[in-house]
This record gives sequence, structure tokens and C-alpha cells, in this order.
Amino acid sequence: MGEFCKDRTVIITGAGGGLGRAYALALGAEGANVVVNDINKNTASETVKVIKEAGGNAIVNLGDITDYDSAFDIVESAIDEFGDLHAVVNNAGNNRDRMFTSLSEEDWDLVIKVHLKGHFCISSHAAKYWRQQSKEGKNVNARIINTSSGAGLQGSVGQTNYSAAKGGILTLTLNQSAELGRYGITANAVAPQGRTGMTEEVFADMMKVPEDGSFDKFDPANVSPLICYLVSEKSSHVNGHCFESFGGKLSIAQGWKTGPVKDKGERYDVKEIGQVIAELEKITPPAQKVYGS
Repeated sequence: MGEFCKDRTVIITGAGGGLGRAYALALGAEGANVVVNDINKNTASETVKVIKEAGGNAIVNLGDITDYDSAFDIVESAIDEFGDLHAVVNNAGNNRDRMFTSLSEEDWDLVIKVHLKGHFCISSHAAKYWRQQSKEGKNVNARIINTSSGAGLQGSVGQTNYSAAKGGILTLTLNQSAELGRYGITANAVAPQGRTGMTEEVFADMMKVPEDGSFDKFDPANVSPLICYLVSEKSSHVNGHCFESFGGKLSIAQGWKTGPVKDKGERYDVKEIGQVIAELEKITPPAQKVYGS
């Protein structure tokens, strides 16, 4: 057993499979107490079983991350079982991929609910718990780790609902990092690429395990070292970033920022706007292309 995250209690949503499972196994192996939250009891139980057989500590939790009261119970169960809470890894997700003109209200609501509201609910209760600890004079060293995506950073054709939710998660992370630091809480996002239940069928050929034994860049476990580091006490200075992680690649995303400015010093006439935009387009670096365009 490792000790990089020794005695750190962490809630991981969607930890029954894919990336969440990989995070849970790695954190358990590094000495963390892991709350494996998932809607699938069988897969969650299997994840817990593997952690325990390896000598780690973990429990199953089937609470609904999209229900605010249920999210409170998830946080409370972690504290009741392990005596404290140190990190939340918001990983659970779903998808309802459609082109925009085929997207139904239900498609929109379900994806926004699981991703964006799901990230809010547990984090809200955890942050209130940590804020109270801070007010009581305790040394808080807590983490919120959110899951975004390349779709949230640059969009993805056929995934308007998913892209909007993941983009919202990035802004949520920025606000959390700015507001919660005073209480000893950091907030970062991760945009991972790996083989999961949402991707392995759609990208089956691209993501298949190499038959020649070469490096499996789509193995979700490749993202786990980053998650373990961010959960650990050693990452207290890291705040407000979105990390892109794929295979052996790691980077910090460069988000929206004010570009070159044309300042007339007074109100523009509507007839001038077209020329000003043309000049700005020439001197402003273009955004990355929307995936699939």
C-alpha cells in the first residue's frame, strides 16, 4: 500500500466503472478512504471489493447526486464512516448525443442535471462542511475536483447539451476556486481522455487495447496519478486550473481571456462595427476548432 493520500477521505461519483473506478482503485492503493458512489450497486460493490482485497478502505454509496438532500446524505455518510471528508471527485456523467436541431428538452435536461447539477450538489454540502470547520479554527486542506471535457473547452458537434454542461463546469470551477480558497479549499477541473462506458462503444476501433503490448494511451488508469496528486495534501497550492490528461500527456488549458482591444474612446456608430470586427479578427488568435467540424 502506498501512503501518498494516507487517511484522506474522498467521495468519487460514478466510481463503478471507467475513469471513476480507476481513480478509486488508485486512491485506495495510496491509502485514501474511498466512498464509491454509483447508481449501479453491482459495479460499485466490485470496485469496493477490489480496494479492500488490496488492503484499502472503501464503502459503497448509491445516493443520487442530482438530488440536493440525497447529496447531503452522501457527504454525511463519508464523515460518519471515516470521521472526516477531505475531497470530492465529481466524475459521474451521461450523454444524449444529438445534432442541435434534433435535441429534445429531455435530452437537454437529463445531461445538464447529471453533469452540472450533479457537480453542484455534493460540492455545496462539502464546502459548507469545510467552511464550518474553518470557522471553528480547524486547519482545512480540502479539494473539489470537477470533470470537464474537450467538449467543454472547445465544443463538439452532436453534443450541444454535453458541451454546454462541461463548459458550465469549467466556470463553476473558476468561481469555486476564487470563493473557497479562504476556507482552505481548492477547486480544479480535469478534462480526461480514456476508455469509459460512454466512449468505448462510439470509438471502439480507436480505443481498443493494443494487441502488441504497447502503451495503452486510452487506459483510464493513466489519469489516476493526476487525481491522486490533486486529492493529496501536497497540492494545496494548485487552484483554479483545468488539466487536460490523455495517455502520457498533461497540460493546463488556456481559458477564455480578453483579447486585443480596439478603443475608439467614444460610442461606435453601427456603420463602423463591421470594419472594427474585421480588424479584430486579423489580430486575435483563433480559437481551437470545434471537435468534429
